[in-house]
Amino acid sequence: MALPVVDFSSWYDIDDEASRKGVARELVDACQRVGFVRIMNHSLPEANLNKAFEWMKQLFALPEEEKMKAPHPEGWAVHRGYSWPGLEKISQIMSTGDDEEARMKLREVPDVKEVYDIGSENNTHEPNQWLPDATLPGFREFMIQFYSDCDHVGNDILRALAVGLKLEDTEYLTRKHSGDSHQLRLLHYLPVPADDLEQDRISRCAAHTDWSSITLLFQDDCGGLEVEDISRPGTFVPAPPVKNSIIMNVGDLLQRWTNDRLRSTNHRVGLPELSDRFEGPNRMTRERYSIPFFMSPDDDVVVECIPSCMSDREPAKYEPITRGDYNKMRMAMMY
Repeated sequence: MALPVVDFSSWYDIDDEASRKGVARELVDACQRVGFVRIMNHSLPEANLNKAFEWMKQLFALPEEEKMKAPHPEGWAVHRGYSWPGLEKISQIMSTGDDEEARMKLREVPDVKEVYDIGSENNTHEPNQWLPDATLPGFREFMIQFYSDCDHVGNDILRALAVGLKLEDTEYLTRKHSGDSHQLRLLHYLPVPADDLEQDRISRCAAHTDWSSITLLFQDDCGGLEVEDISRPGTFVPAPPVKNSIIMNVGDLLQRWTNDRLRSTNHRVGLPELSDRFEGPNRMTRERYSIPFFMSPDDDVVVECIPSCMSDREPAKYEPITRGDYNKMRMAMMY
């Protein structure tokens, strides 16, 4: 299974409606078949991406006591600030009934990554946890602007999805995504012995789906992202990094919205693909940096089947739910 590629350059030609519709069709087709797509020639400048990774490296190179000046708050209600290795555990298993034992077993395998989460400055329910300006001067200002840049690119993609789904209102999705409920995540995967990953003694990021509408992912050159092959459940294939591209994937909320027409596909982070990405006698993995930008609707938005995605023969499969209620259910599984 190869990751579909969509060249987004024609989308920005507002005078060529046929080409724009072609981009939208390709995007929706990729989201139906795979749930993941590599987007090339998007509008986010390469210089901005390079700066984002430079800031990340400065952030995670800080001493632990400095990073802990912006700690992730206790519990799951506020998802902001610095999370130290092992705090978060991705799990697809609900915390009820007979699944509790399996859920606890998964938690015994620690995730070896550190995280810094950023949201909208307008989100008073989940206020940002910023480092003191003296600790990393300029970091806060850059990340606020980068959040806005990602939101702009994401809105282009939401509009293209609306066209590809044949919605008369091309702003149907963007109107439900003000930008205040998105999440910018800075991820640093620590170097670890490859054998520990291969023997499941530790994990980088276990298989999961995202619970956003869509996710935009920016990667460094290390690799490790793997996507489940829908035609072969349980088989994961590499999604290698390509400079200045966006890997976009469908989240669970958009799958609900589209009545399972668009796929929210399992993915994980494992070993880098190539053997030369290991270093030293213990086959230490290279450290890895990545930036996912999770786009979600506002808390009070009701997620219910898009009219063009249902019919008398294919009625809505899911009950309506607000993004806020869905978010609480998913976040409670992580801590």
